[in-house]
Amino acid sequence: MSTRKAMPGGLVAASEWKQGEGVVGHNDSRADAGLLKRAALASFIGNFVEWFDYASYGYLATIIAVMFFPKSDSMTGLLAAYGVFAVSFVVRPLGGVVWGHFGDRHGRRAALSLSILIMSCSTFLIAFLPTYAHVGMIAPALLLLVRVVQGFSASGEYAGASAFLAEFAPPGKRGVYTSIVPASTAAGLLFGSVFVAVMHAVLSTQQLHDFGWRLPFLLAAPFGLVGRYIRLKLEDTPKFKALEGAHDVAKAPVTELLTRHRGKMLIAFGVTCLNAVAFYLVLSYMPTYLSTELGMSETASFVAATISLAAYIGLIFLMGALSDRVGRKTMLIGASILFVLLTVPLFKGLAGASFATIVMIQIAFGALLTLNDGTLPCFLSEIFPTRVRYSGFAFCFNAANALFGGTAPLVATWLIATTGSKLAPAWYLVGAAGVALIAMLASSETSRSPLADD
Repeated sequence: MSTRKAMPGGLVAASEWKQGEGVVGHNDSRADAGLLKRAALASFIGNFVEWFDYASYGYLATIIAVMFFPKSDSMTGLLAAYGVFAVSFVVRPLGGVVWGHFGDRHGRRAALSLSILIMSCSTFLIAFLPTYAHVGMIAPALLLLVRVVQGFSASGEYAGASAFLAEFAPPGKRGVYTSIVPASTAAGLLFGSVFVAVMHAVLSTQQLHDFGWRLPFLLAAPFGLVGRYIRLKLEDTPKFKALEGAHDVAKAPVTELLTRHRGKMLIAFGVTCLNAVAFYLVLSYMPTYLSTELGMSETASFVAATISLAAYIGLIFLMGALSDRVGRKTMLIGASILFVLLTVPLFKGLAGASFATIVMIQIAFGALLTLNDGTLPCFLSEIFPTRVRYSGFAFCFNAANALFGGTAPLVATWLIATTGSKLAPAWYLVGAAGVALIAMLASSETSRSPLADD
């Protein structure tokens, strides 16, 4: 018999849930609610820090290109800046293996507490890097090094936080709980967008080049310290503690994953391809596309991005809750089909459109993305058993993002330069949606079953 207490955003807390399916062993429902809130906040803050940084880097790419690379034509500098952005993703599959192994062997809490410390420190260091004008080619080398460390540490965040919440969530509410994770990434992007938009509005171009671009990265230190403190105060999930208590923790999670769950890995990788490309094109690259390719002012492009991000956050919990009702497979197949059908027409609509129309198109893209993004973290948590959940999620998610996500702005810029078509990024997104559709057609529904242990 469960006693449920309503929480903001449609979340619920349960005082008594079946062993391994939620928080157990607490007689006071208020204590359960407090634990769930702390778990949600702990999961939220790490991804917020990560994506605030990535938003800042992406939105300041044109300035970073000037500050860290030799002066040449603007396209070459922008490609170089996005190249560094992409290289930081190369280490993500390796990071996913390392953090997944650590989280499956030693617990989700331990992995998440360490990853946020390394990630926030490396982000903070960007604010103190010398520029090309001062140290020449050492500047881009240092930028690359810091972003590689940052990419490695961040590779455990999304998967770890999602698994953490899925294992804490009550039955029938895993979708809405895990939607906190993509909401946190969007909140980081939103705050980054607002911060950069304000900087563009109040600082001159010279001030942005002199010191303004450093300001967002300074905020990583206080954010990271708060996140680490919250995570250290949490206990681990009921699912992991049950495995630990039964001495059934996987000794070699990656080996077990590769020998017993290869089919699930292919499905997870395939469906994440759409999420990776769409996320970076729609929420990170779009302001640069609007200003560089369509001639919109940088301030206007940032404002449009901010409005669409706010709409995205408003929808993401709804989509997570909807996935609890209609199933993960239905949601993810629907998202793939809609991206295939609507991406090119929406991109065409951007050319020569009014500001209001551009905002509406970006909101439409954001709504399409929430169908996938509000469902994916729960699906990837459910498809893998507890023994290898962190490893399976982290490796597949980071491999897809390394190949197709982090490279998306670079590929989009290169495709436009090579083909001369401003619709080239749209066709790239359609291709990713096709891959995700095939993957989901081969999958099974996961929302109706309890989380598997083995």
